[in-house]
Amino acid sequence: MSTQEALAARLRAIASATPWCMQALHAVAQLGLSDCCIGAGAVRILVWDALHGYAQPSALGDVDVAYFDAHNLQPGREVELRQRLATLLPGVPWDVCNQARVHLWFEDEFGYAVPPLLSLNDAIASWPEFATAVGIYLQPDGEIGIVAPHGLDDLFDMVVRRNPARISLDGYAQRLASKDYAARWPRVTIIA
Repeated sequence: MSTQEALAARLRAIASATPWCMQALHAVAQLGLSDCCIGAGAVRILVWDALHGYAQPSALGDVDVAYFDAHNLQPGREVELRQRLATLLPGVPWDVCNQARVHLWFEDEFGYAVPPLLSLNDAIASWPEFATAVGIYLQPDGEIGIVAPHGLDDLFDMVVRRNPARISLDGYAQRLASKDYAARWPRVTIIA
């Protein structure tokens, strides 16, 4: 078994043993989207809480649901999906984003244009840190699928490292200041 396979097995075990995560994965699966996952901070929090041995899960700022649908770029579709999730699993801070439309709003939000993303994998590969560039989803057979274009090393080594694919040095510095990772997870290594 390779290192990545071993880390993937650990991620599946942690997710399977975490009630909030499994409930969220089941809710997202009910949307019936072909290219969809829970990712970013929700996965990071899931793993880092487990690695720190926390019995009480950290509060989730949001549960990022990323999907890729180049055929429907209407922002209303994201709203509809978020409302469906809120009905399926109320009380969860759902954030739903069609990665196929990121290029349409990114410049207004962050000050510079980006090209259209080509797939869910392409999108996740551009997320701000390698440790958060990970998504999980339920496969039709009930097993947990993983999307980790940069691997799982930083996630399990608890390393916060800038992914230069999309985030600027200034943006990364602002993110580090706002997230304050070490306050919640003291064993985290931050590469500034």
